[in-house]
Amino acid sequence: MDDGRAASPGPRTPEEVAGWLADLYNLQFGGRPRGRFRISMKHLRRAMGRRRLYPEDVDALSRALFEHGHVLVDMETYFVVISQKTFASYRRVNEACLP
Repeated sequence: MDDGRAASPGPRTPEEVAGWLADLYNLQFGGRPRGRFRISMKHLRRAMGRRRLYPEDVDALSRALFEHGHVLVDMETYFVVISQKTFASYRRVNEACLP
């Protein structure tokens, strides 16, 4: 019986999913031509072809995504994918700021 959902493929490597997330960053959706986005834990598990994500899975994905120029931010119930370039213009803490 077909419930309208695609069959879940086997597990994908962190590198495969990182490539897909990096491509997704450049696709138009959600009313924007490209850019940062959030993905639910449920959808990330499905993208990775896993029932459960362990901390080491998230770490491996984060490292792989960093190689594509993006950062994976764990917000506990969802993840944010954002460009590394976003952080380049952030203020830096210097000696005068330290306690």
